Amino acid sequence: MSDFSKMGEMSSFQLGVIGALFLSVASSVSIVICNKALMSNLGFPFATTLTSWHLIVTFCTLHAAQRFHFFDAKAIDMKTVMLFGILNGVSIGLLNLSLGFNSIGFYQMTKLAIIPFTVLLETLFLKKQFSQKIKLSLLVLLGGVGIASVTDLQLNFVGTILSLLAIVTTCVGQILTNTIQKRLNVSSTQLLYQSAPFQAAILFVSGPFVDHFLTKKNVFAHKYSSIVLAFIILSCIISVSVNFSTFMVIGKTSPVTYQVLGHLKTCLVLAFGYTLLHDPFTIRNIIGILVAIIGMGLYSYFCVQDNKKKQSVDLSLASQMKDKDSTPLLGMPDKEGHEAKKSTKVSLV
Repeated sequence: MSDFSKMGEMSSFQLGVIGALFLSVASSVSIVICNKALMSNLGFPFATTLTSWHLIVTFCTLHAAQRFHFFDAKAIDMKTVMLFGILNGVSIGLLNLSLGFNSIGFYQMTKLAIIPFTVLLETLFLKKQFSQKIKLSLLVLLGGVGIASVTDLQLNFVGTILSLLAIVTTCVGQILTNTIQKRLNVSSTQLLYQSAPFQAAILFVSGPFVDHFLTKKNVFAHKYSSIVLAFIILSCIISVSVNFSTFMVIGKTSPVTYQVLGHLKTCLVLAFGYTLLHDPFTIRNIIGILVAIIGMGLYSYFCVQDNKKKQSVDLSLASQMKDKDSTPLLGMPDKEGHEAKKSTKVSLV
């Protein structure tokens, strides 16, 4: 493969990453605003059940796309897909329960803890190395998000246990999303298509119970007006892009990068909430968002620098391997010529 074709593949990969990041941010911010209007303004508080509907619509959409040959379904070990789907479904339920049992401030701290725990797991079990500069940029980012979003910190035993379980299952699920795609050579679409039914099933069964426990209301007894149904349908449509882009971002980058992106979304949601929904906003929110954006900028810059170093090392190794492989080929004509001369001498004699 020539250097030009390698550069072409690299640039197309970078465009794919940028597209995935943009789609993830745009769709996530849109669905948060839609769901906030649905839950806060229209009185539909059933988050876990709504998530199960999101996954059902996502699977149906992907199934239709597969039938029309937009992508090829790839068989994955059923046990792997089932455990992966159930784990992701459980992590969503635990995050919602954590929000129900804890204060908003402690819930935000739970989400912040996902990044350092993911770094720890990848370092211990996947032997992944994170430079000091990247760790520093993550610290700046987390500090900014903490300043912008964390308010009160009220601890309770059950809430703390649920938060710890939510952190562990979320981190493991996101690491597996990246690992499965790379090791089994499946695309984000193929993995989501295979695992979505299991995620939807676990949430569809448990969702009404979780929501009833948290809200003291029955999702099936709720009065569904036309405006509520319209927002539910809109939320489900946007969720297809959210779920698809989530798997794509984690597969093309890393779980840590996805979490960094998630905190950018938090800052954007806070900003949009103030601009569009007139949520209360303080100087603390502004400072926190600015610090978080600086941290994300530093993280992106240091990741690009590390990738450039890695690519230069890979190219030099490939060049060395190419030179090593070409040595015997260069030597063969001389050997063959020598053998030819030798055989000529023998025949002449």
